[in-house]
Amino acid sequence: MNNKIRIAIGSDHAGFRYKEAIKAHLLEQGYTVRDFGTYSPESTDYPLYIRPVAEAVARGDYERGIVLGGSGNGEAIVANKVKGIRCALCWDEYTAQMSRAHNNANMLSLGERTIPLETALRIVDVWLATEFEGGRHARRVAQIDALL
Repeated sequence: MNNKIRIAIGSDHAGFRYKEAIKAHLLEQGYTVRDFGTYSPESTDYPLYIRPVAEAVARGDYERGIVLGGSGNGEAIVANKVKGIRCALCWDEYTAQMSRAHNNANMLSLGERTIPLETALRIVDVWLATEFEGGRHARRVAQIDALL
């Protein structure tokens, strides 16, 4: 994957620490990153930060989006409410790889309370490096996109 792609990132308070670490990791690799917040570990409501990330990806302002929370479940649910978004909740390198290769996921959701930071960083790297396989998967992704 070209390091010149633009990545939108956002979290609630429960994903704040990992968001900051992932953002630094991506910037070190030369990615363009926009942080949609939250900007502190103070308690907040995740839809306020996740929906703008998803909308920015859906508009094409960013090629990929990464969202984080305690489990990542709510964040994936919010993101997937936006037409054109295919957000995958991943917990290891295999789920990250398959979300891209077979589902062409344009957003990644991670749970800070469910995986170690080192695992989260590896997931991000695999997810960004994996290309969509197309073929029979393209037909299926088109069917997913038609649902909204």
